[in-house]
Amino acid sequence: MDNIALWMSQPHYGYLEIARTCGVKSLVLELEHGTFDLASLDQFLAYTKAIGMPTLTKIIAPNAESIQQALDFGSDGVIVPHILGVEHAREVTRAAKYPLTGTRSYAGGRVFDYARPASNAFESENRRTKCFAMIETAESLEDVEKIIELDTVDGLFPGPSDLALARGRGAYAFNDADRADLQRVAAAARSAGKSWVMPAWTSAERQFALDEGAELLVVATQTMTLRAGIMATIHTLRDERIVA
Repeated sequence: MDNIALWMSQPHYGYLEIARTCGVKSLVLELEHGTFDLASLDQFLAYTKAIGMPTLTKIIAPNAESIQQALDFGSDGVIVPHILGVEHAREVTRAAKYPLTGTRSYAGGRVFDYARPASNAFESENRRTKCFAMIETAESLEDVEKIIELDTVDGLFPGPSDLALARGRGAYAFNDADRADLQRVAAAARSAGKSWVMPAWTSAERQFALDEGAELLVVATQTMTLRAGIMATIHTLRDERIVA
């Protein structure tokens, strides 16, 4: 299950431990619409780093501060929301890479094991950490082939619901138009020799993502799995005629 991840919006350590015992090996942390603050993000990433669980962080906003905080705390990569055209992507994602590739500011600490970094540490960190540009606006889709070519962008992460809204289609339905947009994202990543990640909540979306060469499938949210577990219990109780 190396190619799947769970989406977490609340910093619940017990949930993480349960997911790990079930075999989940990767996480995406949701800051934009979640309840993580800086202190809980710092502690949570320290824990995922200690247990060796790869973790991407969807930051709260497309700015340097949000990118650098997540990476300085130990995230293995950032997912940058609300990207517009290629020039906006160029400006924002520079904060994800140290000079000369980008403009990320140096901070000692967890990333460098609380010691003075070696001379090659910054190039190594640039390779290790990943910057995914979210394609969730009409402008970012229009420039997706240019965005993925940026040295500061390692991959693409479509936001299907916001993309459908931005393209005037209303609610995302994984229909032909939605799939065409997602195929364009996948094709851009393949053409550039870079990766893309698919939020794939249904079986059809997961098969699509595999067919299109997605590197990672985010298969369920924290609330989805909790609701599924509760509903499974309720259905069992109904079968046993304990509840109506």
